[in-house]
Amino acid sequence: MDQKKILKFLRQVMANNNREWFQEHKKDYEAVRAEFERGIQQAIERIMTFDPEIAHVQVKDCTYRFYRDTRFSADKSPYKNHLGAYINAKSKKALRGGYYIHLEPDHCLLAVGNYWLPTNILTSCRHEMMGNTAEWLRCVENEEFLKYFGSDEASSIDTPTDIDSWDQPQGFGLAKLKTCPSGFPKDWPHVKYLRLKDYCVWHAVSNTFFENDNWLDEMERMFRAAKPMMDFMNSVIDDYE
Repeated sequence: MDQKKILKFLRQVMANNNREWFQEHKKDYEAVRAEFERGIQQAIERIMTFDPEIAHVQVKDCTYRFYRDTRFSADKSPYKNHLGAYINAKSKKALRGGYYIHLEPDHCLLAVGNYWLPTNILTSCRHEMMGNTAEWLRCVENEEFLKYFGSDEASSIDTPTDIDSWDQPQGFGLAKLKTCPSGFPKDWPHVKYLRLKDYCVWHAVSNTFFENDNWLDEMERMFRAAKPMMDFMNSVIDDYE
């Protein structure tokens, strides 16, 4: 994937986020979009080798519109400053977890999992976590998972903050409760996992990550490290979809 070409165009959009400029550079956008989609096709083909559930997914199923919905936003900029793709066996609007690839100048990342689950599904996930604690800990406290998604930041999973940010180098859980959820034991040794309101992990990558010949190999290592956690939660979420 020609990441340099993509990020150069996105920087230009950030500096000229208006319809007049975009129309003058529509062919540049189409070329960048085609390059991004080529990379996403490569990613899908690689993910299929260890997650056959997504074998039917096509690029058009997992990419997003570049045009922003400004109806309820104070920011009326018409275009996004990033390109993203969510590779999910049940569509990018599904509740179940999937694989996300995000290209944005100085904020490129890879992510796995889901977010903003309804309360009833969150409750079921938490019960499953407590009922199969040993299996859950094998998913989220092994060396590979912690290498890519563990965090020493002040707002890590151990700290009672409302929300973390993809601005951090890596992490687990974008939104979390400040205290143990109602109806669950506050003295459970692993209560930090009960406070999570999503099961999303992410790892920031460089502005040159996708230029490397081995980017698919490194992506696979990250996605494989997170897949057991995602599968654990999907086994619950799938009962609701």
